[in-house]
Amino acid sequence: MKYILVTGGVISGIGKGIIASSVGTILKSCGLHVTAIKIDPYINIDAGTFSPYEHGEVFVLDDGGEVDLDLGNYERFLDIRLTKDNNLTTGKIYQSVINKERRGDYLGKTVQVVPHITDAIQEWVMRQATIPVDDDGAEPQVCVIELGGTVGDIESMPFIEAFRQFQFKVKRENFCNIHVSLVPQPSATGEQKTKPTQNSVRELRGLGLSPDLKCSYFFCKIMCRCSTPLDNSVKEKISMFCHVEPEQVICVHDVSSIYRVPLLLEDQGVVKYFCRRLDLPIESRPRKMLTKWKEMSDRYRLLEQCSIALVGKYTKFSDSYASVIKALEHSALAISHKLEVKYIDSADLEQTTLLDEPVKYHEAWQKLCSSESSTLLQRYFSPYLSSLTETVKTHKYLFVFLYLIRINCFTRLQVIDMPEHNPGQMGGTMRLGKRRTIFKTNSSILRKLYGDVDHVDERHRHRFEVNPELKQHFEEKGFHFVGQDVEGERMEVIELDDHPYFVGVQYHPEFTSRPIKPSPPYFGLLLAAAGKLHTYLQKGCRLSPRDTYSDRSGSSSPDSEISEFKLPSISQDSPSQ
Repeated sequence: MKYILVTGGVISGIGKGIIASSVGTILKSCGLHVTAIKIDPYINIDAGTFSPYEHGEVFVLDDGGEVDLDLGNYERFLDIRLTKDNNLTTGKIYQSVINKERRGDYLGKTVQVVPHITDAIQEWVMRQATIPVDDDGAEPQVCVIELGGTVGDIESMPFIEAFRQFQFKVKRENFCNIHVSLVPQPSATGEQKTKPTQNSVRELRGLGLSPDLKCSYFFCKIMCRCSTPLDNSVKEKISMFCHVEPEQVICVHDVSSIYRVPLLLEDQGVVKYFCRRLDLPIESRPRKMLTKWKEMSDRYRLLEQCSIALVGKYTKFSDSYASVIKALEHSALAISHKLEVKYIDSADLEQTTLLDEPVKYHEAWQKLCSSESSTLLQRYFSPYLSSLTETVKTHKYLFVFLYLIRINCFTRLQVIDMPEHNPGQMGGTMRLGKRRTIFKTNSSILRKLYGDVDHVDERHRHRFEVNPELKQHFEEKGFHFVGQDVEGERMEVIELDDHPYFVGVQYHPEFTSRPIKPSPPYFGLLLAAAGKLHTYLQKGCRLSPRDTYSDRSGSSSPDSEISEFKLPSISQDSPSQ
């Protein structure tokens, strides 16, 4: 097993997750099985109780794990399926050590941070690194580990110490560190400053993870985040003061799309470095996978644009709906469009806002009506949904409900607590993880978009549901529950008669969307917004179920796979109104 640790310095939110995902993507393109672990040094057991404004969205895995949004990046970039144990927190570690102490596993010894906490971290990483994450069930060969936060944070110290010991345990040829730092460029001078990176690396070395090749078993590749490409003189300066070779200073400057980051790293010889440093049994040149990434990322230069109104409660922070935005981007790219997202606070559409702040109310509705289509992400019951739904029905406005259908056409009893919901406890009490939805009719639009299948398995995260006793009342108004759970008791998918595209789902389809395999509900929305849905449905519309990332999948060449999403034969349809 080869381990690659990604640490960060200077500031948080510097892009460690994207760089970790990109490194994994490059290695997977070379034929390796790659897994990923995200370490969050907070004391929470998981991310389930976080406000979206605290750490962004809560990403949900197949096993119901509520984890950091960076695991969504790993799954999307690498096309893998992770488990809740791939997200390691201080809370989980301390909980496991305390449980052992209560059982007497430490034989009465004093339990301390060193060695008990640090040993538990190392054991967790080594155990989780061997868990298969690909569809073929093969054991991973490389584990990319991202340590959240910034080097020097007090809460990160046990993890830093654990990996200081870990490098000797697994041997130098099996362990490498990527340190991501910031190279600011003040507008007053335009000069790229290296001092923050020097200080960050100095602090890292002081904690025992030295980037000095000659004096340590540990070797560090420095990746510098900056707004423009790094000057050679700046690279040489970082090399001299941080004790690394110039070729080990990698520039990750701002690019038009995050999907260009793997290409940026590959162009700077990252694969060649890993082959030599970790003695990897691969060719130095990545194979077909990055060809697909290049073609996909080039689509961002397209001029044709499609605007989607995103209505939600947490729209002031885009990371609150990170997976939704990515799913919309994947679908837009699939039909060669550039996505424009218009964020609308759901509260601004309510009648109370009309009374208190009429300008804000009318601006919100104008923004909504000027978009090609809309995605509603409303987590809590709100009376404005009645007027919004009637507007959508009357004007044939393209629409998709997500998370939970809460249409206030009849009574508040439409939405009920699930029987198993425990209101006395917050964490982990929702209906979570992958669940099966059975299609009840052959004429469903979503069923066709999924490939005319009998059922789909999608991830859930909710504690409320539609009252099944009111199913008949919905259907009298033109709504049809075309998808239900296996027992036929929970309403999973709703569609509206005589409408271009009105779909509501109980589950979260965005969590399984991939850059080259967009989520069908979102894909249908973008097709409808571009005026291509009707023709696409007539042509059979089977989204490819093949693994377009891996050469082991038996799929055809990347060019033919990508052409399935270009849809050249349906470009003549007129846009929907």
